[in-house]
Amino acid sequence: MWSPFPILQRYIAWELVRVFLGLVTALTILLVFVGVVGEAKENGLGPLQILQILPYLVPSLLPFTIPATLLLTVCIVYGRMAGSLEVTAAKAAGINVLSLLWPAFLLSGVLSLCSMLLADQMIPWAVANIQRTITAAMEDILLDTLRTKHQMTDNTRGIAITVMGVEDRTLIMPTFRYAPAGNPPVTVQAQEATLEFDSDHSHVILHLVRGHVDIPGQRRVWFEREDRPFPMPSDIAQPKARHMPIRTIREKLAEATERLARTRDQRDIGLAFALARGDFDALTAADFDRYDYHVSRDLQACARFRTEMHSRVALAMSCFFFVLVGAPVSILQARRQFLTTFIFCFFPILIGYYPVVLLMMNLAKNGRIAPDWSMWLANAALLVVGAVLMRKVLRH
Repeated sequence: MWSPFPILQRYIAWELVRVFLGLVTALTILLVFVGVVGEAKENGLGPLQILQILPYLVPSLLPFTIPATLLLTVCIVYGRMAGSLEVTAAKAAGINVLSLLWPAFLLSGVLSLCSMLLADQMIPWAVANIQRTITAAMEDILLDTLRTKHQMTDNTRGIAITVMGVEDRTLIMPTFRYAPAGNPPVTVQAQEATLEFDSDHSHVILHLVRGHVDIPGQRRVWFEREDRPFPMPSDIAQPKARHMPIRTIREKLAEATERLARTRDQRDIGLAFALARGDFDALTAADFDRYDYHVSRDLQACARFRTEMHSRVALAMSCFFFVLVGAPVSILQARRQFLTTFIFCFFPILIGYYPVVLLMMNLAKNGRIAPDWSMWLANAALLVVGAVLMRKVLRH
């Protein structure tokens, strides 16, 4: 049967796909269990919650395992071919080395696209489901703690809860004390209450029945029924930029840009009025400090969102640049010891590529450099190294 791909390229492509699938499966399974242990220790998850988050950990880990696995795959396949003199035989038959490498470049392009789709679509979906599972587990853990110890204290967030007992999911005679930093403590007592963890709005809602609220310096307020929201822990309530799809990041970026422009306009108008009145003392007033604070916050938010968009594409495209370096190194080494070749390739990447990426990412998030070029700096370095190595392969 006729095929647009020569038989040698089909053979190489099949070897690459076969080895890659085996390696990525083994590495992902290993990292999944490591991730499960980490999530379980951090959030106190039980066996049921661990089983629930297992399916969501796989897509969240793949974008990180694909580039290194592809590099190892290329080292195995092309290192074995070079060690068996298959590359030398192909060159003796008049076959250009580049024609042997295009299956790896094609696979790297496909995997770069897959990594981009995983980071943009699958990771936000997986993280949302993991957080939903953790939120439900937090509710069960809290109720179990109150049922056995009748109290729970979180000093870092200024929350303390004591109860007379817990019937099903209802708190009997609860007392809530909320003391946020820099604010007077608020004490709420009721005959009974229920908790509702609203992960969509990042709140824990207290449904209180017949009680009162005490605030220092104010009169006691009585109520028959009262719903009071409290913020969730910041690590659960506030989604990070890397857990958002690009569409949401662009919306957040547009909101921050609009908010920044509006704040600057308000500051400039206030400055103009102060200068027109000759009120120079107003220039150092708290209002202008507040404007500067909001401007700095929005500038950092814009830098963070732009950095995330550029870094996501650049890291997904690292598959291509890893192949560009790994394939010629494997051919030049011409050894069967693929692990030696892999370490020879990956160690410089580990101590050079990723530190540069992290450095550029931190500088770009702080607004010190532009992310549109800085996030591609490490890939550009691999492009130069790969071009030099490819020239050696083609000449010799």
